[in-house]
Amino acid sequence: MLKIWIGLLASTIAANPAWAQTIVIHAGHVMTDAASPILGASTITVTNGRIVSVTPGYQPAAAGGRVINLEAKTVLPGLIDSHVHLSGDPGGDYRSEAVEPIEWGVVVGAKNARLTALAGFTTVRDLGSAPLVGFALRDGTAKGFIAGPRILSSGTAISIIGGHGDVSGFRPEVNAVLDGNNTCTGPVQCAARVREAAKRGADLIKITATGGVLSQQGRGLGQHFTDEEMAAVVTTAHGLGLKVAAHAHGARGIEAAARAGVDSIEHGTFADGPALKAMKASGSYLVPTLIAPMGVLEAADRGVKVPQYAIDKTKMVIDVHRASIRQAIAAGVKVAMGT
Repeated sequence: MLKIWIGLLASTIAANPAWAQTIVIHAGHVMTDAASPILGASTITVTNGRIVSVTPGYQPAAAGGRVINLEAKTVLPGLIDSHVHLSGDPGGDYRSEAVEPIEWGVVVGAKNARLTALAGFTTVRDLGSAPLVGFALRDGTAKGFIAGPRILSSGTAISIIGGHGDVSGFRPEVNAVLDGNNTCTGPVQCAARVREAAKRGADLIKITATGGVLSQQGRGLGQHFTDEEMAAVVTTAHGLGLKVAAHAHGARGIEAAARAGVDSIEHGTFADGPALKAMKASGSYLVPTLIAPMGVLEAADRGVKVPQYAIDKTKMVIDVHRASIRQAIAAGVKVAMGT
C-alpha cells in the first residue's frame, strides 16, 4: 500500500512566519493536483512558510538550508475539513457545560487542533463553539502560539429559541446563565445576530436550519427557521462578505435553506429530490459529515451517557443518510468533505 505523508511541515511553518528559512523536501512522489498525474522523485522548496517550487529529482539545499528526507514517502497538499468542532470532545456529557469554564474549550481546542494537523488537515472550518473560543483558537494558530491548521471560525451558531443550538436541558435559571445570546426570532432580529457575529470577528455564519440529532431535548429534525428568517440571515451575511453554513437534516429545511441561498448544507441527511434540486439551483455545497453518526453510537458503546432519543435518532439517520449522499452526487450537487 502506498504510504502517504501529508504536508504538515509546510502548514506548521506557515503558522510561524518568524521562521525565515528555506527547507528542501526530497519526496519519493508528489501529488500537486488531484486531476494531474502523480510526480516521481521531486524536490519541494519551502521558503518562509511558502512552497516556492516543485522540481524533478533531488536538488541540494542552499547554504544554511535544511533537507528533509521523504524519499520513501508520497507528499500531497494539506487536506481541508469543512466541518469540525475543535473545542468539543465527542461523547462528552453535555452537562459539563454547567461545570467547566468557557476557557476550558480553548485548552481542549488546542489539543484537537494539534491532532487535526497531525492527521494531515491544514485548513478547517470550525462550525460552532462557545463565544470567542473559536476565535481564540484561530488567532492562536495563525500567530504560531498553538500547533494546528488554519481555522475559519463561525463562533456560536445562530439558533431559534429552544431549537438545536440553544442552551437547554437545565433548570431555567441555569439555562439563562449559560445562554449564548445566539437565538433570534423574526427577520430583523436574525439579521442583527449576523451583524453581531461579524462584529465579534466571525469568518462565516453558521445557522441551525433544522433540529439536530444531539439536541438536548427530544425534538424532531424538521425546519426551525422560517423562510423569511433564513433569507434575512443570508442576505445580511452576504452583504458583509460572509458565507453561510446551514446545519440541516430534514428535507424541507434543507430545501428552504438552499432557496434562501446558503453556501453549504451541513449533514443533509434526509435530502430528497426537491431539496437536491434546490441545492443544485443555488449552488449550495453538501457537507455530509458521514462519520458523525457512527461517533455517537461508538460513544454509547463505550459507556458514555448519551440520551436514548439521540441514540434512536442516530440509528434512524445512518442508512438514509448514505442514500441521500449517493442521490446528491447523481444530481450533480457539489460535495465537500467534513467530519
